Amino acid sequence: MTDVSKGKQGILPQDKLVVFEDKKIRRSFHKGEWYFSILDIVRVLTDTPNPRRYWPDLKRQLSENEGFVQLLGKIEQLKLVAADGKKYLTDTANTETIFRIIQSIPSPKAEPFKRWLAQVGYERIQEIEDPELATQRTRAIYKAKGYSDAWIEKRMRGIAIREELTDEWDKRGVKLQREYAILTAEISKATFGMTPSEYKKHKGLGQENLRDHMTGLELIFSMLGEAATKEIAVRRDARGFDENQSAAKMGGKIAGDARHQLEMDSGTPVISQENYLGRLIPVPGEQRLLESDEEEK
Repeated sequence: MTDVSKGKQGILPQDKLVVFEDKKIRRSFHKGEWYFSILDIVRVLTDTPNPRRYWPDLKRQLSENEGFVQLLGKIEQLKLVAADGKKYLTDTANTETIFRIIQSIPSPKAEPFKRWLAQVGYERIQEIEDPELATQRTRAIYKAKGYSDAWIEKRMRGIAIREELTDEWDKRGVKLQREYAILTAEISKATFGMTPSEYKKHKGLGQENLRDHMTGLELIFSMLGEAATKEIAVRRDARGFDENQSAAKMGGKIAGDARHQLEMDSGTPVISQENYLGRLIPVPGEQRLLESDEEEK
């Protein structure tokens, strides 16, 4: 396992970021493996304040070396989130290619960075070969943070249902991240009367994951809305964004109607301002695995 006991390196829970010596490195899962931002790696290894100037110079030197021509052809431009919150195309490379680039950067951090990078990539390979490992790691993180076993069971089931739904959307022609966000918001509005962002404000949350701060009942109704949406999409053979939006509204309404009925019969609201802020134990190297929650996908 990656050594995160000193808080120096680990995996952040959002935005597909990893951390080496307290510096963030952006990455994207592409073609079955992680692709890392070359600019971020240059910044880490060289401590340069201007990696955008350093990297083009290094790339030019590499292009003049006949042995690196093929290497440069393996660099891909992927859209990654920048400091302003927007996505821009940036040079990325897989672990193998990054290793070769590192060889051309004189830095005392090169060797420890190689070991760290190999471990980050290896853990993902392990999870692809045995998805149960990812589930076990996620359970362990929630347990370490202080969640109850009953809550963890609901949360893990919710993650699985969410993944089944997003896989179904993908098969049915929903491809854009913005479309996933809209469909998710439709289910949430019909289930709880609030979009995920509105729900986060209701609970007093900032960048935290909403579902990590839901009560057991809130998780159950989230699951119901998404499971119903998937079932309706399959039964009606929904195709494209518009038809799946209709399915999302219907699926959310099923959960919303059930919520209202429970509230009437019990006399207690399901929607809560309760959150786990201040009650959870920080976990070094905390990571969210195989998860597509809220506006994400």
